Amino acid sequence: MTSEEIKDQVYAMGKKARSAALALAVLSEEEKNEILRAMAGGIRAAASEILEANAQDIAAGEERGLTGAILDRLRLDEIRLEAVAAGVEQVSTLPDPVGEVLGEWDRPNGIRIQQLRVPIGVIGIIYESRPNVTSDAAVLCLKSGNATILRGGSEAIHSNRALAAALQRGGEKAGLPEGAIQLIPFTDRESVAVMAGMDKYLDLIIPRGGKGLIETVVSLARMPVIKHYDGICHAYVHPEADQEMAVKIVVDSKTQKPSVCNALETLLVDQAVAEEFLPKVAAALAEKNVELRGDEATCAVIDAKAATEADWSTEYLDYILAVKIVDSLESAVDHINEYSSQHTEVIVTTNSIAAEKFMSQIDSACVFHNVSTRFSDGEEFGFGAEIGISTDKLHARGPMGLRELTSYQYRVRGDGQLKA
Repeated sequence: MTSEEIKDQVYAMGKKARSAALALAVLSEEEKNEILRAMAGGIRAAASEILEANAQDIAAGEERGLTGAILDRLRLDEIRLEAVAAGVEQVSTLPDPVGEVLGEWDRPNGIRIQQLRVPIGVIGIIYESRPNVTSDAAVLCLKSGNATILRGGSEAIHSNRALAAALQRGGEKAGLPEGAIQLIPFTDRESVAVMAGMDKYLDLIIPRGGKGLIETVVSLARMPVIKHYDGICHAYVHPEADQEMAVKIVVDSKTQKPSVCNALETLLVDQAVAEEFLPKVAAALAEKNVELRGDEATCAVIDAKAATEADWSTEYLDYILAVKIVDSLESAVDHINEYSSQHTEVIVTTNSIAAEKFMSQIDSACVFHNVSTRFSDGEEFGFGAEIGISTDKLHARGPMGLRELTSYQYRVRGDGQLKA
């Protein structure tokens, strides 16, 4: 396609989305829930079609030499697809944030002011690898009254097309407005730049993917951006940690699903317990075939590859873990604040004072005490499916659910008050 053809097609989608957003904004909660249930049915009805499309993407990915971690993010099977459909139904059971009154008050002149939640409008979402994002993004935007334009990566194009078509077909049966959910059907990189410049139609853009994608969108965007940067997550084992608990938390954080952004990437161990703790955790991680990359002090205690400076700022998304011995809680905090992507960090300790000190000094979206980093997730927080985990501070931070996909509006009522 030529540049002009790409621009024309994407702008036409934007125009349709703007009209759809106006229609979505006035749907009742039950009308939206009925559409969501129909969309879940659409996924189930098209299961064989979706899995066949996903098999094409997997085969192409293997041919391209994609890593096992990326292929795992990409892969759908009957169980995962049913989980996607069930996730759509779950969103239909969540409270609708639209119309929630955030505050209301009367002024001395008789004017009554009300602040309430309203949809943002049209949201553009650019993502890579994971086809379930197609469904998660579409249904969360729908429930919060927003139209969405989706742009997935080339590695999942067949899966994304099939999922988007199933959602659209299912939703139409229950009154889904035309243009409410649209997927850019081609993978030309130029479409990213077109979306980023389409401030006439897009109110917000959310990039989910590698640092290169996010930096490109940020540099080009003419509308607000919510970033979902790398998940360089840390665990710090304090001198007063329950070491058995610490081993379990580290192993779960690293290996339960290493290909996701809330998986552990760096382990910091206090020097007071390093000689005792490191052999225990190394043995447990060896059972899971985790490669350890340690600083000089770590390598003197356990068998590990020598870490480089780059290891402290790398999101592996694989069975690799960077390990460093630190001399104090303060040193752990300093290391995390320097190298973290501001996603999720955890301290393991029985000392509640130390835990509170750690949590108050860490500048990340999610800070845990004695909890696996894998709980940094919208569903685990009770939000239902999530758009992603924002590493920004405005206007959303951490797991983004329905509330984070709304803005607010002031509605002012009177009986003829004049300024003059």
